[in-house]
Amino acid sequence: MPRLRLVVPTIDLVDRNVFAQPPLSDWAAELRILGVPGAWPDLSQLEELRDHVQSADGIARPCLVAQTPALLADGLHYEERIQQGRLATREQNWHDLLNALAWLRYPRIKHALNVAQCADIAEIGRRQRTRAQCAMTHFDEGGAIVLCSDPQLLALWDCHDWQGLFWRERSAWGERIAVQVYGHALLELALQPERLLTAKCIVLMTDAASIGRVHADPLAVRQDIDARIADLIAARSVLADPQDLRPLPLSGIPGWHPGTSDQHFFSAAPCFRPLRPGRRYPPASTL
Repeated sequence: MPRLRLVVPTIDLVDRNVFAQPPLSDWAAELRILGVPGAWPDLSQLEELRDHVQSADGIARPCLVAQTPALLADGLHYEERIQQGRLATREQNWHDLLNALAWLRYPRIKHALNVAQCADIAEIGRRQRTRAQCAMTHFDEGGAIVLCSDPQLLALWDCHDWQGLFWRERSAWGERIAVQVYGHALLELALQPERLLTAKCIVLMTDAASIGRVHADPLAVRQDIDARIADLIAARSVLADPQDLRPLPLSGIPGWHPGTSDQHFFSAAPCFRPLRPGRRYPPASTL
């Protein structure tokens, strides 16, 4: 059977409205600075933005270098180049553009993942993958961080009670629970608003005041999340196995998809899957 290939619209065909709705609305500021979606930014523009952000927070990011046949001829693993300070980037490519922006926002998480990936590569070689490497890749590509102040919401999520989590408790979103989308492949999928999105999540329990800061002081919240998740990765407290990640149908969050205005959506849409028998999620960490 042939592999299904994700077909993402070119920059001039993307509906501008998708940048005004979650999750892309949260990333709209960086995209506007780069002139997206009007035109593709070149690597020099991305490097300029990287230098600016780096000067502001003092955290080094790898240099963005064009992914060319000559670059790939070095035989190194993608993560090994990052370890050397080079982020291989395809030009005019949504996936790599959004990955570069994730490096700007979450440098500590990105560095922690790179250190852990390179440690596993050094141990088992470039042609094999550990369960931890798979978990790290799943999170890096399709991950989100969920802040939650109410254990009862976590209990609804634990048993995949999507009606409870998204419909009966719809007023909790933004008040007692909030999502920060991290994965660049997930953001790429969001360019097609008809798609149903599901994220692989790490949960941080916190208080309601911290969730309120997501809107009042988003930069400070992102920096706190960046530091905390990076520490958890470095300690190997998270992402030891893909099963550690909680699936969350982002399309169920009120206002993220047109279907959320209809209670029937939460039982009919294919992203709302029942809990598999025997499936148990690890306890949440704290912010």
